[in-house]
Amino acid sequence: MLLVRDIRKSYREPDGAVLPILDVPHFSVAVGEQMVLMGRSGSGKTTLLHILAGLSQPDAGSVEIDGLDITQLPEAGRDRFRAAKIGYVFQTFNLLPGFSALENVLLGMTFCGRKPDAQRAKDLLGRVGLANRMAHKPHMLSVGEQQRVAVARAMANKPRLLLADEPTANIDAHHQQIVVDLLRDTCRSEGVALVLVTHVDDVAGQFDRVEKLEELNRTVSGG
Repeated sequence: MLLVRDIRKSYREPDGAVLPILDVPHFSVAVGEQMVLMGRSGSGKTTLLHILAGLSQPDAGSVEIDGLDITQLPEAGRDRFRAAKIGYVFQTFNLLPGFSALENVLLGMTFCGRKPDAQRAKDLLGRVGLANRMAHKPHMLSVGEQQRVAVARAMANKPRLLLADEPTANIDAHHQQIVVDLLRDTCRSEGVALVLVTHVDDVAGQFDRVEKLEELNRTVSGG
């Protein structure tokens, strides 16, 4: 359901020099597959996720999701596609501080142009163990609880693909396992493909498929 071909991305440095970040000839994920991307700092993990989500455009190449090359869409089209088809769990959660947990999930539903489904939002928060925290704002929640709200929000629109960028980076080992189990179980129950970026060996070791970006990215590998 995800197929990447010949993705290249560079940035221009202050002195005008071109800094290559990504050169990925091929990368794919099947429907409902769960996999991990690992890579050292600077290997291009977050840049690749941003391209897969349509948050950033590559310099060249294609990103097909459900047969549609999102790199050919205008920015507004990519935004609509992402809202309808892609869930994204940010490392820093990106919850709106003035809104309750329920309101944060409901707000995530508004971006695809459909009427928010309050019952689904409540069901998702219940599934992540926050049935009695729906009215709490982020500052009233623990770090682990905030991450669980972020997972519920990412699943709000029944995505086909869930991208998780270091979702366990800011939480302790106990809550790391809770979040990983939550992501995997939620994606499995809804047939959602999962691409999880991590640098934690204990997290990666729970997945059947682990790819090292240094081996996929010729800019880093030198291939």
